[in-house]
Amino acid sequence: MSFLELTDVTKFYGNTCAVSAMNLTVEKGEFVSLLGPSGCGKTTTLQMVAGFEAVTSGRITLDGRDITHAKANVRGLGIVFQSYALFAHMTVAGNVGFGLEMRKLPKTEQRERVAQALALVHLEQHASRYPRELSGGQRQRVALARALVIEPPVLLLDEPLSNLDAQLREEMQFELRQIQRRVGATTVMVTHDQSEAMSISDRVVVMEAGRAMQTGHPHRVYEHPGTRFISTFVGKTNLLPGTVTASGAHTHTHVALGPLAVQVDGPRFLPGTAVLLSLRPEKLHCVPAGRIDGQVRERFFLGSQWLYRVGTAVGDLMVLAPNDGRDALSEGERTGVDWPDHCMRLLPADETAGAEALP
Repeated sequence: MSFLELTDVTKFYGNTCAVSAMNLTVEKGEFVSLLGPSGCGKTTTLQMVAGFEAVTSGRITLDGRDITHAKANVRGLGIVFQSYALFAHMTVAGNVGFGLEMRKLPKTEQRERVAQALALVHLEQHASRYPRELSGGQRQRVALARALVIEPPVLLLDEPLSNLDAQLREEMQFELRQIQRRVGATTVMVTHDQSEAMSISDRVVVMEAGRAMQTGHPHRVYEHPGTRFISTFVGKTNLLPGTVTASGAHTHTHVALGPLAVQVDGPRFLPGTAVLLSLRPEKLHCVPAGRIDGQVRERFFLGSQWLYRVGTAVGDLMVLAPNDGRDALSEGERTGVDWPDHCMRLLPADETAGAEALP
């Protein structure tokens, strides 16, 4: 049995369905991220796990215990809010020890555990400071220490890094993961930032319109998106409209993309089906003679990479090329574009259709 399990969890606000039949299992010590755009239901899902929102229907179990209707304060979960929600009138040590004080632990044990939690987040020198005297990254660490000091069975993180600037945010992503691994805390994080979710999660759950659309290891979800939405939300992609001309033996599907014909491995579709060919920009290469010819319409310098928009007979293609010392292509320059066969992904043009299984 999984450590944390959501079974058909649904949430209605009046006639509006915020979360629909959410099924999720989280193993002990696992780091799972709920990823999706604003309004997709990810924060509502987290709040139902925390006990801040009532479940309309479905079931939540923690370590075999049904907590669906348990009060938030008896669930004992550690929570880090987007705003950190620190007490301004309390010192760092006071904030971190608040949960232990509420549990009426002996003072000696409180002091020991607060010291351990502050050491974990490298803030032992700041115990007597107040939140207003700390940087954004330090306040984030205080909130994390406060959540971890109670030794919760599950750590819930609601957009924990969204208030930090870009560089600090990236640093904190990896620090957060290191701390989580050191403590072994089962963690569920909500984020709309795909790079954040992909870089530190064991699994991601991509949500859209209240539903879990795809769950899996970040690399698997990125490389094998199940829908058009996932392919564009989790990273960038080129989507080329095509038509299935034949379904070959095994897993091969033949697709016509205007003047270009390709053979794609993966889910098979019936002949005549409208499909989209998904090609990640970093999988494409600008070469003297490629699968298709084109012209560089625009180029953008990204530091470690160049991003080209190449006009071709099948439409504009975005190509990411490493800035590895070779001369960059100029706008207006002719180039071929090529890509490995195994990097092509086929998606239904109609999101509601899905692949049709063929015998």
